[in-house]
Amino acid sequence: MKKFRKVLDGLTTSSPGATVGSPSCGSAAGTPTTAPTPKEIDVQETLVSENFQLCKTVRHGFPYQPTALAFDPVQKILAIGSRSGGVRILGRPGVDCYCQHESGAAVLQLQFLINEGALVSACADDTLHLWNLRQRRPAILHSLKFNRERITFCHLPFQSKWLYVGTERGNTHIVNIESFILSGYVIMWNKAIELSTKTHPGPVVHLSDSPKDEGKLLIGFESGTIVQWDLRGKKADFRIYYDEAIHSVSWHHEGKQFMCSHSDGSLTLWNLRNTTKPFQVTFPHGKIQKDARKESCKPILKVEYKTCRNSEPFVIFSGGLSYDKAGRRPALTIMHGKAITVLEMDYPIVEFMVLCETPYNNEVQEPYAVVVLLEKDLIVVDLTQSNYPVFENPYPMDIHESPVTCTAYFADCPPDIIPILYSIGAKHKKTGYSQKEWPISGGTWTLGSHTYPEIIITGHADGSIKFWDASAITLQMLYKMKTSKVFEKPKPGEGRATELVEEDPFAIQMVSWCPQSRIFCVVGISAHIILYRFSKYDANTQIVSLEVRLQCDSEDVISPSENENNPSFSEPGSHSPQPHHHHQHPASPGSRTPEGIKDSIPCLKVKDRAVRVPPGYQSELVIQLLWVDGEPPQQITSLDINSAYGLLAFGNCNGLAVVDYLQKTVILCMSTLDLYGSTDPYQRLTRSPRRNRQSTSGLTELTDNQQSIDMERSKSPTSDHVNGHCTSPTSQPCSAGKPRIPMGPEGPRLTRRGPGRPPFRKAQSAACMEISLPVSHTEESRENSFTRSRSSSVSSIDRDTKEAVTTLQFGESYGRKNDVLPTPCLWVGTSLGVVLLIPMSIPTDQEERMEEPVTMGVSGAVLMLKGSVLRFSFLDCMGALIQTPYEVWRDHNAPEDPDRPRRRKLVHFSPSSSQDACGDGHLAVVCSERQAKVFLMPSQSCLFVHNITESSFVLRADVVSVCNSVCLACFCANGHVMTLSLPSLRPLMDVNYLPLTDMRIARTFYFTNGGQALYLSSPTEIQRITYSQEMCDNLQEMLGELFTPIETPEAQNRGFLKGFFGGNAHTFDREELFGEAAAGKASRSLAQHIPGQGGVEGMKVAASGAVGELARARIALDERGQRLGELEERTALMMTSAEVFSKHAHELMLKCKDKKWYQF
Repeated sequence: MKKFRKVLDGLTTSSPGATVGSPSCGSAAGTPTTAPTPKEIDVQETLVSENFQLCKTVRHGFPYQPTALAFDPVQKILAIGSRSGGVRILGRPGVDCYCQHESGAAVLQLQFLINEGALVSACADDTLHLWNLRQRRPAILHSLKFNRERITFCHLPFQSKWLYVGTERGNTHIVNIESFILSGYVIMWNKAIELSTKTHPGPVVHLSDSPKDEGKLLIGFESGTIVQWDLRGKKADFRIYYDEAIHSVSWHHEGKQFMCSHSDGSLTLWNLRNTTKPFQVTFPHGKIQKDARKESCKPILKVEYKTCRNSEPFVIFSGGLSYDKAGRRPALTIMHGKAITVLEMDYPIVEFMVLCETPYNNEVQEPYAVVVLLEKDLIVVDLTQSNYPVFENPYPMDIHESPVTCTAYFADCPPDIIPILYSIGAKHKKTGYSQKEWPISGGTWTLGSHTYPEIIITGHADGSIKFWDASAITLQMLYKMKTSKVFEKPKPGEGRATELVEEDPFAIQMVSWCPQSRIFCVVGISAHIILYRFSKYDANTQIVSLEVRLQCDSEDVISPSENENNPSFSEPGSHSPQPHHHHQHPASPGSRTPEGIKDSIPCLKVKDRAVRVPPGYQSELVIQLLWVDGEPPQQITSLDINSAYGLLAFGNCNGLAVVDYLQKTVILCMSTLDLYGSTDPYQRLTRSPRRNRQSTSGLTELTDNQQSIDMERSKSPTSDHVNGHCTSPTSQPCSAGKPRIPMGPEGPRLTRRGPGRPPFRKAQSAACMEISLPVSHTEESRENSFTRSRSSSVSSIDRDTKEAVTTLQFGESYGRKNDVLPTPCLWVGTSLGVVLLIPMSIPTDQEERMEEPVTMGVSGAVLMLKGSVLRFSFLDCMGALIQTPYEVWRDHNAPEDPDRPRRRKLVHFSPSSSQDACGDGHLAVVCSERQAKVFLMPSQSCLFVHNITESSFVLRADVVSVCNSVCLACFCANGHVMTLSLPSLRPLMDVNYLPLTDMRIARTFYFTNGGQALYLSSPTEIQRITYSQEMCDNLQEMLGELFTPIETPEAQNRGFLKGFFGGNAHTFDREELFGEAAAGKASRSLAQHIPGQGGVEGMKVAASGAVGELARARIALDERGQRLGELEERTALMMTSAEVFSKHAHELMLKCKDKKWYQF
């Protein structure tokens, strides 16, 4: 615990804020500021570095770019491998584990050691890995890297410790799973095929042991060659040469037949009695054409042949559809007797697997479900019902149903909000699912003691919003709403939509949610805002539409001349944006100029009729920015809403607007420059005539002062670009002030779209944005560039500046230095590092509030920081967080009670209410892209300052509660996650966590209370992390167990005749064949054994969990087994050496036996 005492002598120059080389913290003019009375700030800071540790907690969503699938039929857990080297292991709801191969190589194949708590993965870098699943965080125990051959297929027989590995050269190697060492037994391709064969059979595409005899291995080569290899006799029993390439092979459980799928869309059934030709050839989807020829079909990529006791066998395969039907969706075909069912899929099939009752391949299989892994979905089909319904998926696999464009995370919600949202959302659930329980039910998971209500909100490209219950590290869909329902559908051929937005005109850019008042606000890409209220009742509502003209006049968009450098102030107010508000402003012929230029029309058309809305979130108000003189509205960059004040504020790169949503009026609409009044901290250059005017078309043309690439890399983007909004470089010339030169009506007009972009681009999903750090002159770099030229620490600007409003915050504060009592204020942060305070006067009486106007004084205080302002927060003088006022939720559609009239119930957190001992005043925490400062209000003295980064910039900053205290959490573009104490801004944690490589992370990173954060780790997955040591310690208790001790089901008794005639399948000893004594050692150059870190890491992780002792015992046992294996190797070497020594000694004895002593 550290105690900070700061005695203010009333001079800003003596505070730490005066040492950072930035403009004065206290006032716009840079003069020393005097505090009203010297006072002592006494804050007990309880947070220390030991309270913080960064680690990943859980990953939600569908595995991105899946490649492989495996299932343990005894443990009933599923594993999915991906192209980026990730492995997701799923069991019952709550059992969801993500692990990653360090190499990042794609996962080719996965094989469970059935009921052993282990998994083998084969990766594209030709490495095999053995994962230990007997710990909550799986780790690699062994790896085996093949040096000279490429792995193509693996097969691990049930209850065997020998893994068959097929390669691209056609050879088959055998690996001991326990020691992860190659056996000397190798099946070479030239031994497997006949000597007379002149061509190479191709890579191994299939390996399986015969159900009838484990000593027989069936090898399938890509070219169409199939060989059954007698492992004991080391020879081929039979060879099949088929003229169509093979994709997969599947046995009948009796071991007398097997089925192959081929590249021509055919299935062949082979009988072991006669392998000269197939017993049956079928083209399931190939019809006979008029000329008696079969129509050509696509390859059947996989087939599974499964038998049933009481019915015909199932033949299930993917692919095989005819080529002539264009546009057909990928399909899974189920053949059961004579019935053929084709299940069309929404996405291409990556892999499928039939789930059977028994793990033994020589018993009747009794299939009950099919797991189908698609490119963007996972479905499970119920085979026990004739209509083959799908199971309802308990995992959140549809996060990416429409691309995610923004996120929000709330870890301290009111406890009643989750049940309410769930009850509303449950009414809209789909039906028609299988009535049976989800078959992937392995593992164990219990609700931990450290749980509290958490909600994640995702906004999507199609305008939909999803609320998720994120409590207890799980994720379940609560409620979904579509914002597009507010607008009319654009008619085909109508120019409004096609001209403005190529697609996704409703894409969500940001959301603002007040859980207490249940007011919800969304910002869309078409420069629109929708305000929603929550109701348990359905209603008929008329949506109110406000239209705001927030655009710089085109006359003001002028480049400065080279020889005019006389500083002057603009005359404010003459060209301020003007609001237009009424219920609806449809586009009319009069809304275009004679030249056809669009003017005063919104981008979307709001429904102008009463609409029936179901219970849940119901739209109340739509605010749209208008086109001005052919210029599209710039996208909205900042938003804040306050239910206690009944106000909504938003801004973009042109200015600020404040809306009274209770009275449905616009009460403020001004350019950023007009907000300063006479307190502009910058000396702006006068505007010159248009002789140098040229249309700038990108970021690279705006930064014409030649800077090095290294400097450009360190520049930050506009905060609006980072947050997924309008990308306007701050050096873009624009102002709403009056131009210095007169322009006649006949003068040329400069019409352009800000930084040379189309009116709107396709809604860029947060999942697909990539950052281009070096300066590039391509169009792509202009769209995705993460660079910007700005020097916000200088006191004058050498070009006209388009200053964006980057953050807004309502709260009780002191708008002026001489204020005695706190009043409602709006804090405004801009992209030039300027903080403006706007005091407001709001009627307190409910009747007056609905009739009297809210007044705002725009000549409040001005503070300065380096870099674009990102976040505001307020603390009392004891260091406790001051919550913003809110209105307690009441249902507007509830039936009226005449005895209890509904009145607004407001909850205020005034800075002066809880600090009698401290006196009046509060602390304001302001964080920008470069700096964090703490100001004392109302004196506006800078108490503490911290330069967060010099070489990078902050993307996300939030003041969050951790361990019953508060801190400032920051995420930088260089991947660092940092926390700073409050109010002293001491660094508590700085971890180089995540190198930022794409805009997806920048757009979706979100801190919340309780030491948690999230971001979109891939286009389909949400990664949650914690930076709290307490949560890291409790994480083991919260995670699910993947392995549960289960008795392996016993094999069925084979009858006497079956045992007598069925061969000696159970007397086959693989150890005798493949062990070192019989097969020798494999060549060391063929593969390299790499010990894993699973044992040590597993013990460290499990030590803090409830099963720490058990996990340590398991790992110690694994390590003991490993050491015993090494000891056994050394003992064998010593025995060999001893044998050689004994042999030489015996030879020497025989040589010397008959010699006399004098002959030596």
